[in-house]
Amino acid sequence: MPKFETKEKFLFSLLGREYTDDELEQVFPRAKAELDEHDKANGVFKIELNDTNRPDLWSAMGLARLLKNYEDPQIREYDFFSSKCFTADNKGRELHVGSRAKEVREFSCGFVATGKTVDEDILLTLIQSQEKLCFNFGRKRRTIAMGIYRNNLIKYPIHYDGADPDKTHFVPLHMEEDLTLREILEKHPKGQEYGYIIKDKPVYPYLFDDANKALSMPPVINSAYVGAVEVGDDNLFVEMSGPILKDILLCASIMAVDMADMGFTIEPVKVVYPYETEFGKEITVPYYFQGSQSCTTDDIKHVLGEDISVEDAKEALLRMGVYSVSEGNTIHITCPEYRNDFLHPVDVVEDVMIGYGLENFEPTIPRDFTVGRLTPAEELGRKVKDIMVGMGFQEMIYNYLGSRREYVDNMHIKGDKVIMISNPMSENFEAVRPSIIPSLLESESVSGHATYPHRIFEVGKVAFLEPSDNSGTVTRNNLGFMSADGTVTFNDANSFINTLMYFLRVDYTLSAPEDDPRFIPGRCAEVVVKGKKVGVFGEVHPAVLESWGCSMPAIVAEIDLDCLL
Repeated sequence: MPKFETKEKFLFSLLGREYTDDELEQVFPRAKAELDEHDKANGVFKIELNDTNRPDLWSAMGLARLLKNYEDPQIREYDFFSSKCFTADNKGRELHVGSRAKEVREFSCGFVATGKTVDEDILLTLIQSQEKLCFNFGRKRRTIAMGIYRNNLIKYPIHYDGADPDKTHFVPLHMEEDLTLREILEKHPKGQEYGYIIKDKPVYPYLFDDANKALSMPPVINSAYVGAVEVGDDNLFVEMSGPILKDILLCASIMAVDMADMGFTIEPVKVVYPYETEFGKEITVPYYFQGSQSCTTDDIKHVLGEDISVEDAKEALLRMGVYSVSEGNTIHITCPEYRNDFLHPVDVVEDVMIGYGLENFEPTIPRDFTVGRLTPAEELGRKVKDIMVGMGFQEMIYNYLGSRREYVDNMHIKGDKVIMISNPMSENFEAVRPSIIPSLLESESVSGHATYPHRIFEVGKVAFLEPSDNSGTVTRNNLGFMSADGTVTFNDANSFINTLMYFLRVDYTLSAPEDDPRFIPGRCAEVVVKGKKVGVFGEVHPAVLESWGCSMPAIVAEIDLDCLL
């Protein structure tokens, strides 16, 4: 869960008064936060958030904003936001996005903050907010990169585009050597840490002003001149880039509101895109794009079990900084500029609950008497494990996420039923496994040094696409086992299946499978129970073994245990 640190004096200045540790522990749950540690010697609070859907709370400013509003309910107006019905004056400041940006990280936006001199506390807070938003919300800079620059050194318009990594160069922050973009990835510590995000792209992101002075190479490093914000600066340009427009706009909104709460004056910047976006080709940032949401008193009663009136619900929402109007028993809310987490009526109900006060809900004893016991699926799984161990197999435990290469390419299958994950953190976690067999072969691929035979198994879950299901996917409990040895054959696999079914007291038959590229043709079979296919086993095809780098013949089997219940 997100954690951040703040100086106690800085937090108290934002809150308007001092709090004891006990008082903080009482009020922090309103922000789903808790006091992790109070370093009294250095006057530092370490705060942990218990939720990740409110990135606006990952700073002293966001936390103080909610807690102050809870005590003194009101809607603060941030008049620097633009929308389709209102365009803020950007005073000629523009950010022009080039057409080649689409080849690497297609969106960028920013705003200007003036009128407040940066001191040490503010500088450390800005750096921390930048890192928290980019690391947690921005998936370690993959989807959000942020830079803060000395605005008085910038000549507008600013340009953001894809640049030639071997011809474009500048002096990066904390270095004195002028390096090309590619050299920065190789030589700079931040390039070594974050360069993997862009290193395989045909062009690299490059931010520069109209005088051709470099600002940064997002998402890696700022320039040593314009991008080196110091104590005493009072004119800043804040920029975000990434592949998802709504994410960088929300990040810009959060930072703008936070800096406004610190005393900065926020001045918008017009962003001009060469291509259409969901908000048009020109966006003046900070930009209000959030939609509305609503709930009824019946929704509140159903979820919370309390009869809360419309007026009480509206007052509770006001404590959470959410403006609302009512129409009969329906409450319509206007999402604050710095939030984008109202996706369902239940999200509104949650804010009603917190604003109403958790202490105002009477605890009740459960009316239903239940007894803890193992599910039939768990009982069957444990019995299967005992049988497999009795046959000389060793139990394994694997991850449920892997790569397309492992689950599809190495198995020589089409992969049309594999569940792929959108925006994965790494290609190693881009797919949900549709079978246990790839996991077993992965173990075999790194175990050639161990004495044969190798006999391993796992009882675990698999998931795959299924259009007939309401969710579009199904999750099953499967048994997968493998035996690798120079003399292992189809008959050995058949013997293991026969022993397993005998001890499970399951009658089964075998049938010839359809073409299955995982197995040698004629040396595999399907397991059929009551006319339904429940599994498959056979000798692994040499092409599959070669893809995995396995040097020894192997037999594998996979049984759907849910079909045996």
